[in-house]
Amino acid sequence: MAGPDPDFPYLDENRRYQFPPASSAKEDIVAVGGNLSPGMLLSAYEQGIFPWYNPDDPVVWQSPDPRCVIFPHTLHVSRSMEKILKRRDFEISLDRDFPALIRTCAGIPRPGQGGTWITQDVIESYTALHKLGWAHSAECWQGGRLSGGCYGIRLGNVFAGESMCSLVPNASKAALLTLARLMFDDGLAFIDCQVPTKHLQSLGAGAVSRGDYLLLLKTHLEGRRDSGEDDRRGNWGLRYDMREGSTDLFECE
Repeated sequence: MAGPDPDFPYLDENRRYQFPPASSAKEDIVAVGGNLSPGMLLSAYEQGIFPWYNPDDPVVWQSPDPRCVIFPHTLHVSRSMEKILKRRDFEISLDRDFPALIRTCAGIPRPGQGGTWITQDVIESYTALHKLGWAHSAECWQGGRLSGGCYGIRLGNVFAGESMCSLVPNASKAALLTLARLMFDDGLAFIDCQVPTKHLQSLGAGAVSRGDYLLLLKTHLEGRRDSGEDDRRGNWGLRYDMREGSTDLFECE
């Protein structure tokens, strides 16, 4: 059966599912099956797991070893990107049009891939998480047109990046760097980039073992909850509201 299992129970955002421990998985794949309901997705991310599968496959749950992450002290802004941001070549918005951004990511041709893993099921499921306040996007605009961006899930002091795309050069980098600076300023511990790529490494991403990643994840999820702060948003959105008076559009600095 391809995609989510229609017979698997729907889990709302307040219900959780216990996956097989990622720490004991012998390979990147931890489990197969289930669906993409809010509680199922949140359960996965809280346990260091995420869905990644081909359109003709059932849902495959993965936890790569090693894991690719960006820490505040490793975030790298090249001289050329700093110039782009200072020139304000792009306008960046937060959560202005999550549906358009995820669909743009789904439609971008990717070298070496025959299609996209961002299927209609994935689009609908992450859009639902966005409406619940868990999934966020940073969109990049030029001349009023969407030119790229990135999206992911905020859990405690962890941001799980899911995908990024560019219709014009450097759009995805501008969006991610802007979002990263805002979130790191809010106390974010790291950005989970899942698997290493040259593109991510140019932004400061590095590899950690799965064991170290799971320990980091546990520490920073619990730290946020112990403080009584909302797992979903934190204060970065509030600071943005205060800075611009709107969650619609602002210019790169």
